[in-house]
Amino acid sequence: MNSTHSFHIPVMGTAFTADTPLKVAQYGIDSVISIVDDVLLERLRKVYSEKNNLPYIEIHKSSEDARANRITSYLNLVNDLSQLKLKELTNLSKDKFEEVKKYFDILPESSSIKKDFFQIINNSFSFDDLKEWLTENLSLGSIDVNIMTKVDKKNYSKNIELPSEFNDAHAALRGYAQSNLESSVIFSAGMNPRLYGYIGQFKDFYPNKYGYIKKKIVLKVSDYRSAVIQGKFLAKKGLWVSEYRIESGLNCGGHAFATDGLLMGPILAEFRDNRQELIDQTSDVLFQALERDERIIPEKKLELKVTAQGGVGTSVEQSFLVDYYKLDSVGWGTPFLLVPEATTVDDKTREQLLKAKENDLYLSNVSPLGVPFNNLRNNSKDIEKIEKINDGKPGSNCPRRFLALSSEYGDKGICTASRQFQKIKIKEIDENSSINFAKIVDKTCLCMGLAAAAVVNYDIKSSESKTVSICPGPNLAYFSKYMSLKEISSQIYGMSKNIARFDRPHMFIKELDLYINYISDKLAESSNDFNKKQAKYFDKFLNNLNDGIFYYTDLFGGVQTKFSQSKENMFNDLDVFRKKLSTLTQKVDALISDI
Repeated sequence: MNSTHSFHIPVMGTAFTADTPLKVAQYGIDSVISIVDDVLLERLRKVYSEKNNLPYIEIHKSSEDARANRITSYLNLVNDLSQLKLKELTNLSKDKFEEVKKYFDILPESSSIKKDFFQIINNSFSFDDLKEWLTENLSLGSIDVNIMTKVDKKNYSKNIELPSEFNDAHAALRGYAQSNLESSVIFSAGMNPRLYGYIGQFKDFYPNKYGYIKKKIVLKVSDYRSAVIQGKFLAKKGLWVSEYRIESGLNCGGHAFATDGLLMGPILAEFRDNRQELIDQTSDVLFQALERDERIIPEKKLELKVTAQGGVGTSVEQSFLVDYYKLDSVGWGTPFLLVPEATTVDDKTREQLLKAKENDLYLSNVSPLGVPFNNLRNNSKDIEKIEKINDGKPGSNCPRRFLALSSEYGDKGICTASRQFQKIKIKEIDENSSINFAKIVDKTCLCMGLAAAAVVNYDIKSSESKTVSICPGPNLAYFSKYMSLKEISSQIYGMSKNIARFDRPHMFIKELDLYINYISDKLAESSNDFNKKQAKYFDKFLNNLNDGIFYYTDLFGGVQTKFSQSKENMFNDLDVFRKKLSTLTQKVDALISDI
């Protein structure tokens, strides 16, 4: 059945959307669970088992294949409970009637099943007839999972390295593959050839003759070229990418994987204009691989969706992305952090989010992955980190080790946020004056910080730190009230007055602003040690930004959209950015001349 909504809730942290399907899937809303933290998922399985009077037997961390089995068990529980909630809606009773109405209230006015439902209830109807109609027309939101391909460290048993299928991301994939879910796995953070090769071990990822795939592959990408390369790589293994999920490089939450100055608008246009070519080329490769491996070949080419996320905040932007760029869905992440009905955030942190302004949301270097990370200033995890530094005991004791990926001090890997790593690194300062103390101790234990909100919210007994890291995108600054599920749906579909700040810039303009600031900072960092490689990088980056400004000038000037009221502001902003870009180009040219 096709998606009920034209938006989805992307993965956020490890805890913030870990149980979101249990809150929204029964209303037909798609959402994504991070499956990196099997410890958190096991704890949540206990919470929800007890809450629903279901038996719970702990899967101990020392048991065989514990990580995969924990993930499988949690996903099965989420699926079973979500299916049960949907069944309760379709088995209509008078006490559930308001819940049924809620399912339709949050749908857009254009929804045909919404129109049919209210036409039915406004006329005389029997509960039996309505039950039958609901059973035929209500669908469960997709319970998708996310795997960060970079979080794939080796694991050991009694100091003996385990086979690669027991690496973290590999085991997470196996946990999903063995679950009873019928949904998608979203791979983020770039290509991992060995992990991609491992997908082929599981039959649920292959199509049947009708093109049905029980477990679909979704790739989170930042440009069209990456989609082509990864899509063909998987197709050669007989695996189809059912969706390309385009995320803004900087105007997003969590880790920020900046492009080389390629902007969201031009990227979306390239996908729109080349979608059929992408389908045709990848299909040819796929069918050849399936024939070679003597697998079932579908009777026709498979479907391919294109979705996007990162910075969207108004119904005008939502409808424009869907209509102009032909997107199948738009991801709304950060605003949902202010929707208690949908996400898991502790009260203290949610209050901080509510009051956050532009300066409170910044691109930090706190992630042990070494990738820029969107951060909330003065979150409780960072305050704890500063207290440890002041006490002369920087770093975390690293209980999870999911990000123990540095091989600088041994093959087993070590996390740069760990006390062990920072202690060694600080000792090296005396020998190497170029080592920066502040950069060493800036790293935060994200494994614990991003999971802590669930520990606090559900009063999970633990001796571990309960301080919270959170990773909202810059878009949060323009929302300043808690929202119900109905209110945010009305915001998305334009069914009520816009509740975002009136001075909020268009998502494309905001992203361009972020990229100008980003490359300005990069240039300032590189000025003292400028070389030919950097010259090539900055030249490409600035040219892409310049092309993006020309694209937006034509777009906002030529497309008749609801942007008409704000076009003057958009053009003024583009003029400002054009001048800033010209200044940056002159600085780069001067540095190049000195090489």
